[in-house]
Amino acid sequence: MEYIYAAMLLHKAGKEITEDAMEKVLTAIGINVDKGRVKATVSALKDVNIDKVISEAAVVQAAPAAAISSTDAKKEAPKVEEKKVTEEEAAAGLGALFG
Repeated sequence: MEYIYAAMLLHKAGKEITEDAMEKVLTAIGINVDKGRVKATVSALKDVNIDKVISEAAVVQAAPAAAISSTDAKKEAPKVEEKKVTEEEAAAGLGALFG
């Protein structure tokens, strides 16, 4: 998961997600870098629009609450607290890209 976090950190900082950059981030936080995993992560994220994935994850999480309220318009539906998705939670969805 730390490989995804490193990629997200680089993305948030506006830096290009490269093997060298990821290795530097991981080394800086004390992770023993597996160059194969770094290469796989960079390769998998190469054509991914990270901002789009994060926004879609937020929409998918909010969709069930919207469906409940629209189908139970006549009945008083139980109140569902809408949870704001943090960047870390949205980033966790990116882990599914790597099996």
